[in-house]
Amino acid sequence: MKKHNRKKSFRKIDNILEMPTEVYTNDPKITIVGFSEIVIENYKGILEYEDFFIRIKTFIGILNINGFNMTLEKMTDDDIKICGDIESIDIEKTVG
Repeated sequence: MKKHNRKKSFRKIDNILEMPTEVYTNDPKITIVGFSEIVIENYKGILEYEDFFIRIKTFIGILNINGFNMTLEKMTDDDIKICGDIESIDIEKTVG
């Protein structure tokens, strides 16, 4: 099945089951609460961790979080919660 047709099939299943796409794909779900908290679901790992800079690898690219006094509040196999004074967030898209 071609990639385009597979996406159409997933959308049909999504509509029938009313399930969010991040449940059946590896797409990350990023939840930002103000400038003090970010939760990333479906992540692969932590590439760098400092109190002013955190790099998280996801299945679609690398998430760069810049700020001050940042800490890893909660980390499981499925999601990670980062707290602190978040100044900026950017995503480096992975080709391939």
